[in-house]
Parts: sequence; C-alpha cells; structure tokens
Amino acid sequence: MNEILTWQDLSQFEIEDLDRVNGTNNSYSNLRLFGFSEKDILVTLYRDRHSWCPYCQKVWLWLEFKRIPYRVKKINMFCYGQKESWFLDKVSSGILPAIEFKGQVITESDNIIAFLENEFGALGSFITSGNLRETRLLEREIFRSWCNWLCRESFNFIDNSFKKTRFKDSISKFNETLKRSKSGFIDPSLSNSGEIEPGIGDIIFIPYMERMNASLIYYKGFNLRSNYRYVDNWLTLFEGKSTYRGTQGDFHTHSHDLPPQMGGCYKERNEEQIAYSKLIDSGEGLGNFELNKNYDSKFYAKIALKRVIKHKNNLIKSNQYDKEFFDESLRSALTHMITGEVRVPKTIGSKSLNYLKNRISVPRDMPVISARLFRQSLNKIESLCKNKIVDRLPIKHRYDQDPTKFILN
Repeated sequence: MNEILTWQDLSQFEIEDLDRVNGTNNSYSNLRLFGFSEKDILVTLYRDRHSWCPYCQKVWLWLEFKRIPYRVKKINMFCYGQKESWFLDKVSSGILPAIEFKGQVITESDNIIAFLENEFGALGSFITSGNLRETRLLEREIFRSWCNWLCRESFNFIDNSFKKTRFKDSISKFNETLKRSKSGFIDPSLSNSGEIEPGIGDIIFIPYMERMNASLIYYKGFNLRSNYRYVDNWLTLFEGKSTYRGTQGDFHTHSHDLPPQMGGCYKERNEEQIAYSKLIDSGEGLGNFELNKNYDSKFYAKIALKRVIKHKNNLIKSNQYDKEFFDESLRSALTHMITGEVRVPKTIGSKSLNYLKNRISVPRDMPVISARLFRQSLNKIESLCKNKIVDRLPIKHRYDQDPTKFILN
C-alpha cells in the first residue's frame, strides 16, 4: 500500500467554512451584509466570475471598504466564456462591472463609484474631487507606459529600452508621491474603528498595480517591489487588509490571464526573467514579492483542501488528461500538502496534475497562499514522473477556464 490518503481521510483535515456573508471579504460570496439585513440591500454588483477584471475589483473594493451591503451576480468575460443572455438583456454591451440600484443600471467603474458616493458618501476623497486630478492623470500615465512596454513587441534594443525607461519614469513619480505620505496611502480614510484605510485615490491604483507587479516580473524580469521602496510599502499596507486580500490575484493567475485580455504580453529574455517565470510556472511562487505577510501555512493548506474537496468531482470530470490516474495522483498531492509526506501513486498522472496546477485561479478558487501551497504539492508529485508532458496554456483566449464545466459557484 502506498498509504495515499483517501478522500474520507482527507476530509478529516477540513476546517469550517468561512462566513461568506458577514465575515472577511471573499470571492465566493453572492451576498455581503456587514451585519445589516437583506432588506437593507440597495446595490447589486455585476462582476466577472473569475475575479480577473481590474475595473470590477475597483468597485468591489470600494463597496467592501465602505461596508455597503450588496448582492453579487457573477458574469462571464468574453475571453473565457459566452456572456449570459439575461445579462445582455440588461446591459446590451455586456460591459463589466455594472451595478443595479433601485432598478437603475449604471456601468463604467468611475461612473459607478461617483454614483455610489452620491448615495453613500466618499471613501477618503470623492473620485471627481480636484485634489485627485493629478493622481488620476498619473495613474493613466503609468497604465499607458506599462501597456506599451508589456503588450507591444520590440524589435530592437533601443525601442525596448525606451519603453522600459518611460515606465520607470512614470512609476518613479508614483514612488515619490508615496514617499511624501505620512500614512503610506495616497488618499487615507478612517474606518469606523479609527483604523487608517485606503481611500478611493488608492483604490483606483491598486488593481493595475497588482497586475503590473505580476506581469513585469514574469515577462520582463523587472522586480517592481525591490526597485521602488515606497511602492513596496504601499502594496504591503494593502496586503495587511483582509478586505484587499479577498480580491487579490497571484502572480501565476495574472501572468496567464492577462495575454488574452490585453492582446498579448511579450517576454524580454534575460536571466532574471527566466528564473522568475520558472518559479511562477512551477508553482513555487515568489514569496514576499507576491504577498508580503506572515501566514500560517497549515491554515491555508486546509483552505485549499476544503476548496478541492468541494469541487473534486468537477475537477476530475473536467480534466482532459490521465483520467484513470488523476484521482490517486490528486490525493497524493493533497496528502503531501497536508502531511508533508511524499506518497507516490502507482502511476503518476503528471499531465493531469500539470493541467490542474495551471488552472488554479486566484482569488476565484482560493487565496494566494492556499494556491501557492497547493501548486507546490501538485508540482512535487508531478516532478516524480520521469516522462513529464507539459500542458500549454492558450494565449489568445482562456476557454479552458469556461465556468460552465462547474455547476457550483
């Protein structure tokens, strides 16, 4: 007997499910109350099912930090599935995010937040306030320089160097802005308990800064956090908030969900890029560059386990490879994640493990640390196979992430 834990054995390690409605922010909830009752809900948020959309994340964070009770309806993005017909009847363009308030539908993230501010008050500054004008212009400047470097192929060293310099000039301005802040935030706000939290001036930055941090280290070998001290501190302040962590993607997810959304991402081959991308693709991750926070690995491993057990039938059914070996190989990886022991399957379904490792989506499936621990264990068992065959992720679309394969949210 190879003593790989059975599903029943593994279920003994499960932890209680979190309170999705009134507990910490999470990607699974369809209802958020913050201690209010359902009759108090005036807002329905329509956001993408996989939590890939940065504009959805902006509205989501505003509602969470402001603690406005709301419902969630999850919609497909075009890059991984067809839009739901009922949503197209409501929003003919299919654009996300959208909110519904007393029967009125509002689209475009900035318009949504301005509308919500008018109803519920500001979070820090108002999004249209004059004191944020320069901040918002800078955010767009950084965004454009990032896109130009990441998403437009360079055919010579001079062109690439110019694009890189433009980005560095832009992000340096942001670093200097943060350097002048006593709180570390651009637009600090105070929670009801008196805690300093990010305001809208910070929230408009964080979705794309999160994606820049992931994509530049993966595709360019450019380490944003090690080069810009105050940007690193700002990201760390966000990561200290459970509200933000509930929305946060990881390097692996962003590195592979961005190409179809942005029309392609181009690698700049250098020693750092090769090393960083291998660590990300293997599942090892990049430690504090990805999430600068201490954590209890046993706790997060159990969260990963709970999520896998909940969806195991669909995970097995939807995996395209080594179906006869996948169940045991998956249990072997989970056994390693929970116990630290390597118990080798009779036949290792290496391609099926690789397929799953590549398709863990954060935060849709589990938090950053849970995904890291799970990927590391999948990789450990996969690496024991002498004839590894790597499943390549698509870059033109992500139909492999079509949520119709899963009947549960």
